[in-house]
Amino acid sequence: MHRVLGDRRAILILVGPALLVYSLIMLVPMVWSLGYSFTKGNTIDGFTGNGLDNFHRLFTDPAVRQALWFTLKYAVVVTVGQVAVGYLLSLLYIFFLKRASGLIRTLVFFPVVLPTVAVGLLFQKFFQVAPQTGPVNSLLDMVGIGSVDWFGSAGSAFWVLILMDIWRSMGFYAVLLFAGLVDIPDEILESARLDGASGLRLIRHIVLPLSFPVLMSSLIFSINGTLKVFDSIVALTGGGPGNATTPLTLYMFQTSFTYSDYGYGSAIALLLTVMCLLVTLVVFRVSRRDLTKG
Repeated sequence: MHRVLGDRRAILILVGPALLVYSLIMLVPMVWSLGYSFTKGNTIDGFTGNGLDNFHRLFTDPAVRQALWFTLKYAVVVTVGQVAVGYLLSLLYIFFLKRASGLIRTLVFFPVVLPTVAVGLLFQKFFQVAPQTGPVNSLLDMVGIGSVDWFGSAGSAFWVLILMDIWRSMGFYAVLLFAGLVDIPDEILESARLDGASGLRLIRHIVLPLSFPVLMSSLIFSINGTLKVFDSIVALTGGGPGNATTPLTLYMFQTSFTYSDYGYGSAIALLLTVMCLLVTLVVFRVSRRDLTKG
């Protein structure tokens, strides 16, 4: 095996096709988009160079600041919710529902396979106030609180969106984290229990360090997915009310394809790419810490 993996020709044969496909699908469009960010115009009028004007506009545009703030806020809240709820569910399977975990995992994972549009319409119906009162507002009326226009204000629309995305994806992270927890040998857990570890102490000192790699993988999956959120926001709020729930991805899409400003849209895309790269590097840096050492 060492002789094969030490052969550069063998490495080229094994890795070359995948690297070529990755370059064609991912790297070439990124470089192409970078080139567009130094231009202005559209497919009808043509493109002309404008230097750094798009980047100057990028750092002075209040809509970009609003979209960037929403993107970061959404990414932090949803990432914490997805990973935390997924981890709690996986712990529940391991320690309490192991025999029935197959059925439970199926029920929890079911929202993941639902189309985003279907989930968005479902939550719209749940929280709608007119023309028909949704189940949530009906319950609020029953307890005397009164109906709430959930999509009429930025704050309430944000939290409905958070709830929908955590519910929609928690099954994926529960199954992913379960795969890491189930590999922990029963002998280690039993030895820890004999030494007096139980409950939170068992999780803190035994389960969490052993499942740390898969936990960090889940964190990277979640943060990169939430930074690039698009479909769920379009399906539920459309970026409204106003631009209150418009992330960078949606603003980039509107700039490029609604207003045909491809150069500025490419500059926004570059900002999003750099942000995802920086966040991933930070997560990797944090993941180097060895939890088994305290």
